[in-house]
Amino acid sequence: MGGGKMNQFSRTQLLLGTKGMQSLHAARGAIFGIGGVGGYAAEALVRSGIGAIDLYDDDRICITNLNRQLVATRKTVGEYKVDAMTRRLLEINPNLLIDTKKIFYMPGTAEDVDLSPYDYIVDAVDTVTAKLELVARAHALGVPIISAMGAGNKLDPTKLKVADIYETSMCPLARVMRRELRKRGIPHLKVVYSTEIPVKTSDDPLISCRYHCVCPPGTVRKCTVRRDIPGSTAFVPPVMGLIMAGEIVRTLSCKIGG
Repeated sequence: MGGGKMNQFSRTQLLLGTKGMQSLHAARGAIFGIGGVGGYAAEALVRSGIGAIDLYDDDRICITNLNRQLVATRKTVGEYKVDAMTRRLLEINPNLLIDTKKIFYMPGTAEDVDLSPYDYIVDAVDTVTAKLELVARAHALGVPIISAMGAGNKLDPTKLKVADIYETSMCPLARVMRRELRKRGIPHLKVVYSTEIPVKTSDDPLISCRYHCVCPPGTVRKCTVRRDIPGSTAFVPPVMGLIMAGEIVRTLSCKIGG
């Protein structure tokens, strides 16, 4: 990685330098949640040259994912997201070291996951309990983590910002996270959040998962258990994921100099 020959990372190396690319290649990242945010973060990291990546998600691709999720196509509906993502990432970089866990990360399953080997963690899960558990364990180990705040019910990707959780505003999820992290004595957390006021969605029973579940057979956690089913777009969640990947690439490539 980062030698004198032309390769698929040559354009990136022009910006990060040989040592930066070597640092990225030596790094191992983890993506929790391979949805509209996490899928794009994972692919951007792999296209940038990260050497190893682990994917955590127990969900299957649903037809309602086609509007925003990278691995969602008519052909992949019903597949596990981590399986479809693995296939895609290896087509981009066959030398990538990749591992997958079909797991719903929560306090009850956290003991089965060792976070210590990771150089950076992407929190792209959408459950507050899971986010808090992941952040708390990463903090205790000193493993860098970046968390996605609410991307649902948003229409303007230019409102996305990177900040410490205690400097956020407007985002309802960030407000809950601030309160709970303060209780746990966690002094900082890098997040990507939106300053956009959430759009009020229409409650149309004809197109709501609440009344017409289309989850693939075998889906354990269906949308019908959600308190709210948010609207989503093809541009806000992906931009959030790409911003997260950019933060990680810049950080990891500077660890030993550019």
